[in-house]
Parts: sequence; structure tokens; C-alpha cells
Amino acid sequence: MLINTYTLEIKKSKFIAFYYNINNKEEVIDILTNLKKEHKKAKHFPYAYRIGTEIKKSDDKEPSGTAGLPILNILEKNNLNSVLIVIIRYFGGIKLGAGGLIRAYSTAAKEVIKVNQ
Repeated sequence: MLINTYTLEIKKSKFIAFYYNINNKEEVIDILTNLKKEHKKAKHFPYAYRIGTEIKKSDDKEPSGTAGLPILNILEKNNLNSVLIVIIRYFGGIKLGAGGLIRAYSTAAKEVIKVNQ
């Protein structure tokens, strides 16, 4: 179930964060499938979730460790469980570098959680 969204723009790239309460992996698959259908022009769909002891993250074609891990770190710092955060990136044509991507994904994850609290 979608709870909130948050949008961040950095150097013409748009990062749209989605916060979902989830119960199982099947819901995650359905959510990702629907987001990819709705946002066909987006380039990346990194995410992280935790359901009990099951933890998963994905950089979805971003450089390794620059998207999924920062999102997961924010989930863990906030002790969130049964939560999925997906951050869709529309590439704006300007490369942000590894540090810029980590900051962007971390910030978007933090902010979508704040909106939810």
C-alpha cells in the first residue's frame, strides 16, 4: 500500500521516492512491475525493503553500491520493517558521480520517510 512520495531534483535528474507498507515479496514484485509500466521513460528503479529478517536491495543499473545500499541504510537507521522504498530516477543528462548518487538516493529516502511520520 502506497503511503507517500517525495520528489528531489538534482542537476536536471529527477528522483521520485515511493514509500510502501508491504507484507511479502509478491507485493514488491507487483509494485515494481506497476511502477515500471507507469514510468516508462525513467532510467532506474533502485529499491530496498525489509520484511522481518528478509532484506533486499537493488541498484537497478546504477553503479554498484550507489542506490540500493544507501536506501537500505536509511531503512535500517529508522528501524523500519515491512517497508519498501523505491526511488525512480529520470536521468537529466548530467552525471552525478558515485558520491552525488549516494547523497541523492539517501536524501530522497530520508525525506519520503519524514513525509510519512
